[in-house]
Amino acid sequence: QVHVEESGGDLVQTGESLRLSCTAFGPPFDHYSLGWFRQAPGKEREGVSCTTWSGETTWYSDSVKGRFTASKDSVKNTRYLQMGDLKPEDTGTYYCAACVSVGGVILPSSVATWGHGTQVTVSS
Repeated sequence: QVHVEESGGDLVQTGESLRLSCTAFGPPFDHYSLGWFRQAPGKEREGVSCTTWSGETTWYSDSVKGRFTASKDSVKNTRYLQMGDLKPEDTGTYYCAACVSVGGVILPSSVATWGHGTQVTVSS
């Protein structure tokens, strides 16, 4: 089972950028489709991106499409989420986990495990 650790969250201003990292401990990430999820206070968890294990395809939620880019470093067993043009509505705790895309909706897969997440706060 993969254990993940997210990092890189911070307090930023509207329009700024951040890069989040997700490091895996255990089986290599390359065996899993891996994605990013976020949860704002009082709201349900939302799937942000999901990248196939091959890295050939990444799905993004409509709310971040064009602003966020997911990538990976297989040597470091680390995934990244480059976030640009941040908005206050991007505020939340961000998690990485195994994912699936069903009808365009990004969901945690049956093998998803959750780390502590990393906090992103975007001030207006």
